[in-house]
Amino acid sequence: MSTATSQAAYADGSVGPLLRAWREQRRVSQLELALRAGSSARHISFIETGRSRPSEEMVLRLAEHLDVPVRERNALLVAAGYAPRFPHTPLDDPALDALRAGIEQLIGGYEPYPALVVDAMYDVVAANRGVMTLFDGVPESLLVPPLNAVRLTLHPQGLAPRIRNLRQWRGHLLERMEQQIALRRSEPLRALYEEVAAYPVPESGAGLLEETEDAAAYFALPMLIEHEGRTLSFVSSISTFNTPMDVTVAELAVETLLPADPATAKYLQTWLS
Repeated sequence: MSTATSQAAYADGSVGPLLRAWREQRRVSQLELALRAGSSARHISFIETGRSRPSEEMVLRLAEHLDVPVRERNALLVAAGYAPRFPHTPLDDPALDALRAGIEQLIGGYEPYPALVVDAMYDVVAANRGVMTLFDGVPESLLVPPLNAVRLTLHPQGLAPRIRNLRQWRGHLLERMEQQIALRRSEPLRALYEEVAAYPVPESGAGLLEETEDAAAYFALPMLIEHEGRTLSFVSSISTFNTPMDVTVAELAVETLLPADPATAKYLQTWLS
């Protein structure tokens, strides 16, 4: 969904243009969507043009088949005249005690490898000691809560000067943010993207991963970061919760950094000993 299309759809305020915008973003035809949802292309057309008001069940079914984020499913329901279905529970609410405990146990069990949990704005909601060790030397001004993982990584006073392949890693992070912006109409996320994309690239981190035999051996793009005179190599893995029923939970992501070479794995064992 282009920015102009998205803005026009939401400005219209009705569910039809919104569903059409999501369908077009997903590059799905009316016929294909109808087949997925057990409907007809005619009915989908009538919904999109406002000639037919979809039932609450149909809105949710179409949203599911279009992979619409949970927050935006609520927006579709409201646009169709229904109440939001998915709650937005604060993470510190007692109702999420079990979730928080599970997250802490998960990332704690990953030590000494770094692991953290971020929300939709890439603010860090939990981090293990491995992550905090990587932040050694970062100015206190950048460590004031809420910590922002992208800002800490790309800021010229953050980790950026220590990342040897910064241009590649920066490109990876910005591309991931662009994908998230396309998924949800979040002006704060867009503002964060514009902020970090404007950061200068320190000369110390301007190099690219060389096309050597060692580089070719990596199974995914690594982050090469210097720590106390050593170059550590990590690859990133991101996990989300399956079939979330709450906006807060839907927007949480668990990111783990896996050592990409034996030397890094061996060195990490000394961190917490």
